Amino acid sequence: MVDEIMRHNAGDHTHAWETGDDHGILVLNQGVDAQTGAIHEAGCGSLPFNTFPVWSPNLHHQQRSPHNMDEGAPETKRAHQLSPSAWNRYETCPRMYWLSRQRLPRKAGMAASLGTAVHASIEDLLNMDLTGRDDGESGWLPLQAERFLKARWDEEKTVFMATPRRPDWKDAKWSEAKKQQRGGVVLLLDHIGAKHLSHEQVTVALWKHLQSLTIAVEGELRTGDGRLMGRLDLLFADVDEAGEMQGWLVADLKTGHAPTEELKPEVNRQLRMYRDILLANNPAAPPVRTEGWYTKTASKWAAKGESVLEQAYAAWEATQPTTMPMAPTPGPDSCGGFCDWKAWCPHWWTWRQESGTLHQGDFCDAVVLLHRYERTSGAAVLELCEPLDATGRAIPTGQQISARFDGRGKEVLEALQATGHQGALFLGSVMKSRGTWRIGPWCDVLPWSPLPDDVPYEREAS
Repeated sequence: MVDEIMRHNAGDHTHAWETGDDHGILVLNQGVDAQTGAIHEAGCGSLPFNTFPVWSPNLHHQQRSPHNMDEGAPETKRAHQLSPSAWNRYETCPRMYWLSRQRLPRKAGMAASLGTAVHASIEDLLNMDLTGRDDGESGWLPLQAERFLKARWDEEKTVFMATPRRPDWKDAKWSEAKKQQRGGVVLLLDHIGAKHLSHEQVTVALWKHLQSLTIAVEGELRTGDGRLMGRLDLLFADVDEAGEMQGWLVADLKTGHAPTEELKPEVNRQLRMYRDILLANNPAAPPVRTEGWYTKTASKWAAKGESVLEQAYAAWEATQPTTMPMAPTPGPDSCGGFCDWKAWCPHWWTWRQESGTLHQGDFCDAVVLLHRYERTSGAAVLELCEPLDATGRAIPTGQQISARFDGRGKEVLEALQATGHQGALFLGSVMKSRGTWRIGPWCDVLPWSPLPDDVPYEREAS
């Protein structure tokens, strides 16, 4: 099988398509060594490719972390840009989007950290410098993959544990990370027709062949005017069975749940935005396909549809920075779903009250007053509050409930008490199915600090 695959080596596609801009030519497989940061060439041949109107050194391997960088949080003097994730946030709720840009405390999550580690380790494998290795060598891939993953796992854990707003780190998720990385490697091998090949059987020559089809790893895409941007995971040469290049393939690694029928609309739009920026920057580009690569199931899902650039520019205009809070879009997808910024938004609370869902369900968000607390056991007495009006002013209801703080929930409460805080608390994702409310490691414990609609807010400098 390996010999058959290698006969279809795509070779040098330098002249397959011309972009008309030799400043936009990126040497194929030029990557950044994961350990040293040094540029190296992992493959052969070159390909006209341009992520920017003129090649930019910003196309490089980036150590990503959802805790210390965010596509929606620009530097103070940075021009306004819109990414697919920020666009999705705005479409869900403009207030959610606006709050995400105010440099409020960001929340770390185990799923995001696991995904980042898996992403980075797969990119490390593609960026490997195999110069001088025996082409026939096999058995190296599983060992190297685990080494890369362990390094990235430890790196993410360090960042995670240094984030004040976080749950507990779950070392038990290591096995899931390994499984997802294996799924990612299966997807890579599938691109060269070797999906069912045992990873122990993958030779250095076969991996070099995969690298020879890799145009970019973790590249930044940006339109010529700098208004639209995104971070592209993988860009491959798309070749046929004869090894002739037919176009480009944008592959976006996903560690979440795979679709059952088709991509979610917001994911489809994200991938089309990547495609459209590539095409805008490369007018003479070959056909571009975009796929979501889901590592849990080692499945690929194509994004299809018309260009989204016109819509994206309209969204860019609508998301211009403002000191006045943007209007909310209350509803089940925003107020009733996961939003990291509820401690600063009164509208989820009034929506819950008006919809009759306040404090309903096995898990709930709540604004409370703390009446009694025992540090030794974490036992507490809370008084539920209700919103007076759309400002989010907390009104005590007189309804008291027993509660217990443990783990990170207990640590954060006591840290907050040490600051002298005596006002209302926001509790996120409280478990209330057992009578006594449990505020555990997964919960938010934050001061209730709603930002009113009609008051300008100047975010703090970073």
